[in-house]
Amino acid sequence: MGWLSVGHGCTDLCQGAVPALLPALIAQRGLDLASATALVLFATIGSSIVQPLFGIWSDRLSAPLLAPLGVAIGGLGLGAVGLCDSYAELAVAVTVSGLGVALFHPEGARLAGLAGGGSARGMGYFSVGGNVGFAVGPLAVLLVVGVLGLRASPLLALPGLVAAGLLLARMRDLRRLAASTGRSALHPRPHGAAPALASAPALASPLASAAAPAPAEWGPFTRLAGAAVVRTGAFFTLQALVPIYLIDRLHAGDGAASVALTLMLGAGALGTLLGSRCADRWGWRLVLVGAMVPLTLLLALLPLAGLAGCFVLLFAIGVFGDAPFATTVVLGQSYLPGRSGLASGVTLGLAIGLGGALATALAVLADATSVTTVLLTLPAFSIVAALLALSLPRPSRAAAAVT
Repeated sequence: MGWLSVGHGCTDLCQGAVPALLPALIAQRGLDLASATALVLFATIGSSIVQPLFGIWSDRLSAPLLAPLGVAIGGLGLGAVGLCDSYAELAVAVTVSGLGVALFHPEGARLAGLAGGGSARGMGYFSVGGNVGFAVGPLAVLLVVGVLGLRASPLLALPGLVAAGLLLARMRDLRRLAASTGRSALHPRPHGAAPALASAPALASPLASAAAPAPAEWGPFTRLAGAAVVRTGAFFTLQALVPIYLIDRLHAGDGAASVALTLMLGAGALGTLLGSRCADRWGWRLVLVGAMVPLTLLLALLPLAGLAGCFVLLFAIGVFGDAPFATTVVLGQSYLPGRSGLASGVTLGLAIGLGGALATALAVLADATSVTTVLLTLPAFSIVAALLALSLPRPSRAAAAVT
């Protein structure tokens, strides 16, 4: 689990770094706000549209090699950003980085589910690596691009390449873990057979029973994904606009803006751990619904706060905004028994990509009005997420980890 979490961190560092690059790209490449924010959309499209396809592949054919391959490609795409001279090249670079993210997530989440025995806490340890990576991304941009300039961006590829090497060194362990499902790269599981989380006796849990999987519950799964979309849309909007808001409206420096973004994303790691533990102890509904109530209030206060208040609010927003993350992944897998890779591909990929598209639309609105106007709309997103979560039934293959 530890190496998978490290790989997840280096993969999501790429996603966290792209929004932090926007102020430098606006200043040095002459991009407007909508064009710059669209780069976040390109990165998330690369990581989201194809991610469910990789998830289906993961369900049918064990492919642990996707984990190191994905983190390496993600890093290389990010490293190329500062070397691009045209907008088209920038779009290609961030899209390639996103494709690396798409390669890693479904197989990484499937293997993490096996290693964690299907619990929300186990998935939380895997997810927190991604939260830390998101948080380190802006800090890495500050240290590399802020000090050495955009042309030094290839240094941002180093964490991904190192993590890929570490995962390759543990490939035997990853293959052994994948083989515990009764599948191998040469012997794919027939579609509809018991999934990874439900077929490993050594990892048996209520979520991972050896019984035949129940029918897929597409309606609840779609609403769960919808809640993830609107929550992610609000979070991505904050990632893209908060640095610009702090610099333009509150007259913060570039360094302070990057630190604020890192603080919010780092708090997300704490939120993921707390949320997964609460889900295992008190149930998934408390996390998915309960976290949205304080989040709504915090988002409403953000445009009214001064610089110091923004730092405090962004930390709290990070905690409550990411609290449902791991629980959403595990609950999605329980709604789609036998399709854990596909479920992870949607909740970790497609939902995030659609959230990125939503953030881009809000950036266009910010260009037409103001960043403050967009920030004032964000509480509505957490309210919608809470209402969708309230509509979710208990999974038919319910587990103590998420009930």
